[in-house]
Amino acid sequence: MQSLQRNKYLETTIQTATPGQLLIMLYDGAIRFCRQAIDAINEKRISDANNFLIKTQNIISEFTITLDHNSPFADNLLALYEYYNHLLIQANIKKDAAPVEEVLGYLVEWKEVWIQAAKSANATGANANGTANRAAQTVVG
Repeated sequence: MQSLQRNKYLETTIQTATPGQLLIMLYDGAIRFCRQAIDAINEKRISDANNFLIKTQNIISEFTITLDHNSPFADNLLALYEYYNHLLIQANIKKDAAPVEEVLGYLVEWKEVWIQAAKSANATGANANGTANRAAQTVVG
């Protein structure tokens, strides 16, 4: 019963979230899965590591799919996302936590960028996507 209530709460949270909040939720998930993959690799739980790495890759693929290709820095973000996926694939093949730790560091930094962009948009009443785009351009460019 409690699980059903939690799922309903999560569903409502997702349906009512702004695009910026959804992006931050995805970053939270990717960060969590990276940490779980690192733990699994270090503990030699190969199957678990594989599952967590694939979940992280799926989220990064979602970033790629939803990327605004009209943005002036879209190509740079696309290259970063491809690099992250490359690192995660290498980590999965070699069962090495170092590439996952590198991706984790980038994801934590990007999450902070998006949080600040969302705060700026809320404070100024600006379009959250425009503020996020400017923030990302500063980081990438």
